[in-house]
Amino acid sequence: MTFKLSSRSLAKLEGVNPRLQDVVRSAIERTKVDFGVICGLRTFAEQEELVAKGASQTMKSKHLKGMAVDLMAYCGSRASWELNLYDEIADAMKDAAKEHGLAIRWGAAWTVPDLQSWDGSAEEAMNSYIDVRRAAGRRPFIDAPHFEVMT
Repeated sequence: MTFKLSSRSLAKLEGVNPRLQDVVRSAIERTKVDFGVICGLRTFAEQEELVAKGASQTMKSKHLKGMAVDLMAYCGSRASWELNLYDEIADAMKDAAKEHGLAIRWGAAWTVPDLQSWDGSAEEAMNSYIDVRRAAGRRPFIDAPHFEVMT
């Protein structure tokens, strides 16, 4: 089944890097899991609020420059945070990034600097990141909806 971005998702892409917009548009056509764009360009005040709530860890977010998007998985009309759905979306984003030659990083695999060059699945990339963090005695920060352009 081929999915399409809603008008609301397309509006959320306004101000986002045009190449990243192209990747998102290509990914929705090849994904096994429907998704929408829940955040693109973000204001400084919005970022401050997210950091205060613990939903973000930095005031240097790439959302502030339109270099990141957050995607929401959907099961039918229901939004879902089930991690396995985001693995599927990340695989579609990886394939689309390859098609468009854009280096992207996924928020569930922070140690993989360019998802398009990762040899395995997105799930394997995430598990590699988790292993690296745990080996260092640190807790992983999984932000599975997040994708950012590497500059």
